[in-house]
Amino acid sequence: MKLNSTVVLTLVLLSTMLGAGSVSALLGFNLGSAALKGVTQPDARPTTKLVSNKSSSSQQGGLVMLKEEDILKSVKARIEIKGKGAKPEKPKQDEEQKEKKDENKKDNAAEEAPQQGFPIVAQDKTVSLAVQSARYSGGALLMKVKFKNTGTESVRFLYSFLDVTDDQGRTLSASTEGLPAELPGNGQTFAGTISIPTALLDNVKKLSLTLTDYPDQKLKLEMHDIPVER
Repeated sequence: MKLNSTVVLTLVLLSTMLGAGSVSALLGFNLGSAALKGVTQPDARPTTKLVSNKSSSSQQGGLVMLKEEDILKSVKARIEIKGKGAKPEKPKQDEEQKEKKDENKKDNAAEEAPQQGFPIVAQDKTVSLAVQSARYSGGALLMKVKFKNTGTESVRFLYSFLDVTDDQGRTLSASTEGLPAELPGNGQTFAGTISIPTALLDNVKKLSLTLTDYPDQKLKLEMHDIPVER
């Protein structure tokens, strides 16, 4: 009787262990399946992978070769659009006319209204020097002069030899601008300026000018009683 109870107890324990093992195995299988869900086995065939990548990239957008004619047409269209937005160049004739107008304006501006007592002219042979006006401006006395040679030979001048004296016999410092170093013998008129600092002209009413050619000194241009009173 005691032996039978031992056998029964052993069978019950074995049955319990087998049942617990089966339940554990089933639970482990379910957990493993859930963890590996969505995981696929890698494709060991590289050729298949390359073909699939190529097909997918070609579907997304492949390289399109443009024709040379289409490229040239596109470039030409862009150039035409830029050309329409740019300002057209002025014709050369219009530029020349504008330059002539500017020169005429300068010449007209240079022509001053006649000043009382002027011009004062000095002439020796074919060369003449005329003082057109004498006005104070910018801290100096500006005498507008015109120089002309109607002869056939040119005449040279050195303007550092220009002698300027006041009505008290004092020699004054003067500078010239615009007068040629060599006066051609073609009758052309040259305009220039003789300037004297205002500080040297206190109580001065009249001036005298003397100019000779250089180096021959065959000509002597003289003028006196040039009014400079303010």
